[in-house]
Amino acid sequence: MSSTVLWVSVLAACALGFVTKYLGHLVPESLVDGRRRSRIIGLLPVALLAGLVVTQTVGGDERIVLDARLAAVALAVVLLWLRANFVIVVVAAAALAAGLRALGWG
Repeated sequence: MSSTVLWVSVLAACALGFVTKYLGHLVPESLVDGRRRSRIIGLLPVALLAGLVVTQTVGGDERIVLDARLAAVALAVVLLWLRANFVIVVVAAAALAAGLRALGWG
């Protein structure tokens, strides 16, 4: 891929992201008003983030990959459940993944 095509793609993605956010502000309040709709709209980012985490954790080239990433995410979940500081969670998960990869797993 050429440098020009890459930069045009990046700029187009930025513009699309801006337009999408701007259009979100133009949505009438009546469309997002109500307890049920507000709850669903509030949970959409959680669902999207969960899908991204799963895809990035076990996704591979057309198959599921179980490697150091899965162990690191499992450790992060446990530490978050124990209410550990977020920086500690990130450092511990990264250290576990690096250690497992140094031992040849993943």
